[in-house]
Amino acid sequence: MTRPTTTIAGANPAVYSTTATHGAATSRSQTYRRGQLLIGIVCMAMIANLQYGWTLFVNPIADKHGWSRAAIQVAFTIFVLTETWLVPIEGYLVDRFGPRPVVLVGGVLCGLGWVLNSVAASLPMLYIAAAIGGIGAGAVYGTCVGNALKWFPDRRGLAAGMTAAGFGAGSAITIIPISAMIHSHGYEGAFLYFGIGQGLIVFLLAWALTRPPEHAKASGTRNVQQSQRDYAPSEVLRSPVFWVMYAMFVMVAAGGLMATAQLAPIAQDFKIIDVPVNIMGLVLPALTFALAIDRVLNGVTRPFFGWVSDKIGREQTMFIAFALESVGILMLYHYGHNPILFVVLTGIVFFAWGEIYSLFPSTCADTFGGKYAASNAGMLYTAKGTASLLVPLSSVLAAATGSWQAVFIVASAVNLIAALMAWFVLRPMRRRHIERSRQHA
Repeated sequence: MTRPTTTIAGANPAVYSTTATHGAATSRSQTYRRGQLLIGIVCMAMIANLQYGWTLFVNPIADKHGWSRAAIQVAFTIFVLTETWLVPIEGYLVDRFGPRPVVLVGGVLCGLGWVLNSVAASLPMLYIAAAIGGIGAGAVYGTCVGNALKWFPDRRGLAAGMTAAGFGAGSAITIIPISAMIHSHGYEGAFLYFGIGQGLIVFLLAWALTRPPEHAKASGTRNVQQSQRDYAPSEVLRSPVFWVMYAMFVMVAAGGLMATAQLAPIAQDFKIIDVPVNIMGLVLPALTFALAIDRVLNGVTRPFFGWVSDKIGREQTMFIAFALESVGILMLYHYGHNPILFVVLTGIVFFAWGEIYSLFPSTCADTFGGKYAASNAGMLYTAKGTASLLVPLSSVLAAATGSWQAVFIVASAVNLIAALMAWFVLRPMRRRHIERSRQHA
């Protein structure tokens, strides 16, 4: 009898899963699984504009219909909530039926959402379109991240990071064409043509997605510990280690958002919003420069810290990133009145914040196994929605205290607490959990 070869994090990536029982199904080449990863990245890029490109449409919609910007932005809130809170259901469907049907439907819904936006003549129709687009985006997002976790049990951090980075890269590539089409064909034309185009690309690529083979149980290395059994979502919800991760996710996401979501009013209060900043020959207003850096570093940080976590371990990387975020936020408050330092420190804050979308999914899959990775990571992803509900408190806190000091201190403190929790709480809890999984494997 041929003994199975187990996947070891950090081992030779040329062999990622081979068992005597799975035969040819598990001997697919590195090129094949990298192709699956690439498909996921492109699909993520195609849905990125549903979130990051929305801001381009707000003013044209308001100008045409006379609706208030606050009323229009309700559509964006609906999109974020449906995109976030329904991912566990979509993840369950992925684990049960595979990635292809979920992404097929997701692509159709994403396209339909923007097509409806192009003809929406009332706010209720705009809100319905936002909900449809949010469901579609969540289906694509949850599937692509979950699929990456399953195809790359040996490189989960990097694979999840590259996939999540695609969500930002898509807006960077297409933001200029969308803006140009709004000016040339109106916002209705941009919604219609980009909606059909983006949805069609996702729909076509979905046919090439395949369910990953059942990988052999991964043996934990000294740095990256992985569970020896697969935990169903019902078991995960009863596991204390899941709720520790959930609390940390909420804390870091909310802490970063409290500082970054209010960037424009902070720059205005610091009286540097339009001050030109020259860095390496590139001259832009301080706020514009900071927002441009956001797009770049918020994407780069995801695969970078994911790759680091594959090398040195998840909790160690969390400790470094969250501590850096804590220090960056505090320094932004103290030195952000200087336009150049405002841009540089904002970059540090964004860089140390965006990695949560690679670290937490990979840690979740390491802890609870790959079989239900899409469902379990989807449940953890709802922490983003929980965190978004806490962000308005930053405005309340600033109004109550008369300055941004309390906001920055709170944001810095929660990131520091999360960093300490990663090392002193999550790390020993995961060790005990994984040891128990070995005993019951």
